Amino acid sequence: MVRFLTTHVQSRPDDPNNSYYLSVVGKLYESRNAHDLARQYYRRALFGYPDVLVHSVSSHRVVVRELLQIVEEPEERVSYLHYLQDYFPASIDPGLLAFYLGEAYEAAGRWEEAYESYRRFLSFQDTTIPGAPNARRDITRRLAFYDSERQWTNPDLNELVDQIKAALWAQDPRRLLQHRAGTNFFTMSWEQEESDENSDIPTFDIGAFLRRSRVRYADELELTSNANEAYLRTWGWSHRIPTWYLYFRRVDFPADPEIDGTWEWAGILFGESY
Repeated sequence: MVRFLTTHVQSRPDDPNNSYYLSVVGKLYESRNAHDLARQYYRRALFGYPDVLVHSVSSHRVVVRELLQIVEEPEERVSYLHYLQDYFPASIDPGLLAFYLGEAYEAAGRWEEAYESYRRFLSFQDTTIPGAPNARRDITRRLAFYDSERQWTNPDLNELVDQIKAALWAQDPRRLLQHRAGTNFFTMSWEQEESDENSDIPTFDIGAFLRRSRVRYADELELTSNANEAYLRTWGWSHRIPTWYLYFRRVDFPADPEIDGTWEWAGILFGESY
């Protein structure tokens, strides 16, 4: 079949169906996991020959969708997504397209365009992302961090922990809250997930608990701490839930190399760990 179709296209370059024939060749190679060859024939079908409707479906639209399945190079993915946007705007959910564009721009290191696309995605309230049920919440949090001044991060985890310990010892809420993450700070039990909508209590007053109690803290971070996450056990906050674990997280933010890899006090976990 491959030999027959490629020979036909070569001998009859004016055949109006050549785009379709080459897309079939690309699909045959793709079925054999020969993705480099599939990509070559898909691109020939897309850029070398006019579009053709097959059972009322555009061959170019099919080819672009296939290319997006096998191509990982970010800039190339951006070009295909824009092709869909420019030539087939009615064939795809604009919110879904904005999300995928955001991912492609991000992979290419084009941060401003990435976050602009993510904002557009959020404007389409009915859009859902297949395989990513928490995409809207995750993107909202990431945009909040992107838009913030990010002054609470610290390049040295030990220094950050020592500053928080000093504020706890002095029972100084103002000093303590200076080190709390300015966005996406969570407060929850160990049984909850951070994606849980109830993991954030905006009216929660840490300072009130600190002023009323004599809080103590462990000398060292928990043994479960690692290169990206750390936990400090503290106790004496209240009679009902005396033990709180302060959670620290390494910042993943390549859009700003000065911030990427620093640490933030990102949340509180109530109760004893399991």
